[in-house]
Amino acid sequence: MSMIRNKMPALWQAKWIDPELPHDKDARQPASVLRRLFTAEKTENAVLYITGHGLYEARLNGRRVGNFVLAPGTGDYAKRLTVQAYEVSGLLKEGENELTVTLGDGWYRGSVGIDGLRNYYGDDLALLCQLEADGRPVLCSDETWQASQSGPTRENDLQQGEAYDARREEIADWHGVTLRDFGFMNLAPTESVPVVENERFPGRIFTAPNGETVIDFGQNLAGYTELRVTAKAGQKITLWHGETLDENGNFTQANFDPGERNKSGIPQKLEYVCKDGLNVWKPSFAVFGFRYAKIETDIDLADAAFTAIAVYSEMPQTGFFACGNADVNRLFQNSLWSMRSNFCDIPTDCPTRERAGWTGDAGVFTPTAVYLADCLPVLRKWLGECRLAQKEDGLVQNIAPVNNSGSMISNLLQGSAGWGDACILVPWALYEAYGDRTILEENYDMMCRWLDHCEKRARKTRPHNLLNPYHKYLVDEGFHFGEWCQPDVDNGAAMKKNMMLGAPEVATAYFFRSASLLAQIAEILEKPEDAKRFAEIAENAKKAYRHACTKNGEIRSDRQCEYVRPIAFGLLDGSEVRKAADALNGLVVKNGYHLNTGFLSTPDLCRVLAENGHADTAYRLLLQTGCPSWLYAVKKGATTVWETWDGIRADGTVHDSLNHYSYGAVTGWLFGGVCGISLKAGKLTVKPQPGRELGFAKARWESPVGTIRSEWEYRDDKLIFDISVPVPALIELPDGTCREVKEGTYHDEILL
Repeated sequence: MSMIRNKMPALWQAKWIDPELPHDKDARQPASVLRRLFTAEKTENAVLYITGHGLYEARLNGRRVGNFVLAPGTGDYAKRLTVQAYEVSGLLKEGENELTVTLGDGWYRGSVGIDGLRNYYGDDLALLCQLEADGRPVLCSDETWQASQSGPTRENDLQQGEAYDARREEIADWHGVTLRDFGFMNLAPTESVPVVENERFPGRIFTAPNGETVIDFGQNLAGYTELRVTAKAGQKITLWHGETLDENGNFTQANFDPGERNKSGIPQKLEYVCKDGLNVWKPSFAVFGFRYAKIETDIDLADAAFTAIAVYSEMPQTGFFACGNADVNRLFQNSLWSMRSNFCDIPTDCPTRERAGWTGDAGVFTPTAVYLADCLPVLRKWLGECRLAQKEDGLVQNIAPVNNSGSMISNLLQGSAGWGDACILVPWALYEAYGDRTILEENYDMMCRWLDHCEKRARKTRPHNLLNPYHKYLVDEGFHFGEWCQPDVDNGAAMKKNMMLGAPEVATAYFFRSASLLAQIAEILEKPEDAKRFAEIAENAKKAYRHACTKNGEIRSDRQCEYVRPIAFGLLDGSEVRKAADALNGLVVKNGYHLNTGFLSTPDLCRVLAENGHADTAYRLLLQTGCPSWLYAVKKGATTVWETWDGIRADGTVHDSLNHYSYGAVTGWLFGGVCGISLKAGKLTVKPQPGRELGFAKARWESPVGTIRSEWEYRDDKLIFDISVPVPALIELPDGTCREVKEGTYHDEILL
């Protein structure tokens, strides 16, 4: 029953069929069940090709086809709807067979995106499937199928939840289907991996201070709850899912508040009506972000069991880290769980409020993601969505696939620096980790068009910057979020300022960064003329930046980000780098060893400090427990990374998402800095940066070139290293020892 990638029928003989009778398009409908009896011969080569408008769950002779939940996945369905191919020989039998398919609303017509819009792609449900045996169709979706809306799934929505009546599992009333002419032009084979069920967490039932019955699953995750209860027919149980408890220890969904943009709210609710006896059930067409669930029922729960099932794309963990500090170990796990929670077919910002494929989040996190899990298929698919969402003028939209209201405001607030640049940053990070230039080739046109857009935007200069001799390469026009989410900075006020005056420091730095990377990419793809042009753009953007944002290479700012960015991107030269790093260090010390960087530069903060003589400060930042810091959330009991540094404030009040992976990008420094593992397109360097504060650290990366291990430990008066490399590598140790080695394991000791 495995899914086969990159396969579609040679010829579609199936037809699109709509299972629903005329109904109010604005009212939520039950899931539709379709069925067809057919005869077949036994074969070892049976493949079911299937897709739909909405989500589908297929069963052949009562057994589930494949393990892809929430199939066919998400995307801009109008432009690209993926078809899954399943090997089903083991389910097919000689003689009469039955295929049943249940269709739910899903991303197609359910609540989606930051606006919670319904019917975004259409108001219908539809099925297209073709079962082939030995290459010959034996069953196709057509007008001979039957359908029903009398089945047990009475309501379903990815965000809102699902209502199920187990008394209706035996369906008696069936009707015909309607043929629809949706065509085949937008169909494409599946190239990515399926979304599947993963870890299971048994729940602990307790009574909250306000008397409510609540389940604690112990881990914030994206997925759903499986219930197991014994009851009488007609008894009902309702589960409300949330990420945390409030300041009084009671269940809350206060941090889901989507405001005016999503007036339907986000209840994350399951309603289940029991049949007599044992009831075991989990939803098929909803997925939530949660750690807790509130129970409403009159059922005796003495023998009941509730299990949270984590649901995310099939991507094995590849990065493993441990050290002598339990809080840092928890931070690593939190970063991993936020990645898992938000890699559901595409990378999203959070699994609750927005569930949107924000480009900026992926841009800052991908260099870390490649350590943690085999995420190439997921990010490759998402980059395809970025290409589909790109405007004719080259603008890369802030979210892909696009799922907003299309209002004037949402159309104007697009193409932010650091967000749109993800179209270059993400493929580059994937290329460096996996060493496959295919990812660069696939996205090269998108990258070039984006840089052209940035170049045209730079030519439009605000009057107060016209004295800059390189103003044609200064990006101070267009919409930009800027650094975004800096502690002690009002986001709304900062965004208004950016709209009035531009954000030249951020935008020009990213113009340089993207141009310089694209010059390297063009060289790799053997496009020398492009490489020369992009290098010239980068050089001029650097001059524009230095003139506008430095005084002869000297930075004068009270914001840490304005030092991190130029150092990390290479906008400073020679001694300027060390001088800026020293100034950055001074700001951090002055701020009580707290960061005040925002969304874009936080991932580079520790690395920039450690690589420029201030590893001690980098470690103090890592181990800081006061807010803002990475370990503040850990000390508050977090099991994932939060959207904001103070997602749960000191007084216990909660706000915003508690499951955003972006700030978890510091985990990349645990691999690339603390343990020093750096793989750049097949070239391996191991350069650990030990810190006595941790006692020991060990990292293992099941990398594309093989297993890499880097371990160090302070023991008495020695610093001990054990390093294992699967390919020739360069090993650099803190005492200055530097040597090229072959594949193997190496042990070193430094006297302290």
